[in-house]
Amino acid sequence: MIGDRLKGKVAVITGGASGIGQACAVRFAEEGADIVVADLQPGDATVRLVEELGRKAISVKVDTTSEADCENMIAEAVRQFGHVDVGVMCAGVASFPEDEREGVDPHDSGHVIHVTTAKFQKVIDINVTGVMLSARALARQLLKQGTGGSIVNIASTAGRIPVAGASAYCVSKAGVIMLTKVMALELAQTGIRINAVGPGFTTTPMWDVPQDSDAYRWAMSITPMNRNGTPREQADACLYLACDESSFMTGQTLHPAGGQFTG
Repeated sequence: MIGDRLKGKVAVITGGASGIGQACAVRFAEEGADIVVADLQPGDATVRLVEELGRKAISVKVDTTSEADCENMIAEAVRQFGHVDVGVMCAGVASFPEDEREGVDPHDSGHVIHVTTAKFQKVIDINVTGVMLSARALARQLLKQGTGGSIVNIASTAGRIPVAGASAYCVSKAGVIMLTKVMALELAQTGIRINAVGPGFTTTPMWDVPQDSDAYRWAMSITPMNRNGTPREQADACLYLACDESSFMTGQTLHPAGGQFTG
């Protein structure tokens, strides 16, 4: 264990089986937290990583678009650990251009005029409603406990930068940023803090783009540091918002993004 900033805390991390979610689980365990790995995918690998650090962890299968699953996720955390203190709402999907229509340029297939309503709605359901249901379930438990707590929602720089072909993703992440502000305002006097992290381009299964591709070159053209971030760098930002070092911060979105908003 590296430190004790989350000593005695229990953290629920949706999307914890891989990517930024897994990095948060490991980083939080390094600081003394026990972990609930919540994901549709098996979380066994993350559980093992946490246990190797001497902390406890459980894996819970969760569809974050299901209110019942989100409520059960928190109930299981309380059953196993007696309480819960922190949440990182990391479960999400990207929307990438996909051509399923004959005669349409595949580079344009994600544009609003082409994207199917079902694909658009799926991204909104997972990235906005799923975050709301997860954060709400945790906030309700924190209110019952009366001990305060911290919730970190994962947004994206795409919530502030329009990206052609990714309308659903951009809209969904803008929604996460505003959801964070509204929840923070509503809960400001309860001791429950709600903040967000909006990553820039980060090497994860969701952003696995060859460096010699047009997509990567475009991404670096708006990233002054000219590199991808790492999941651990994003986890460090989440840790800051989760622990008492940020005790006077709520309703804010941090952007570990290699300088995307320096201009």
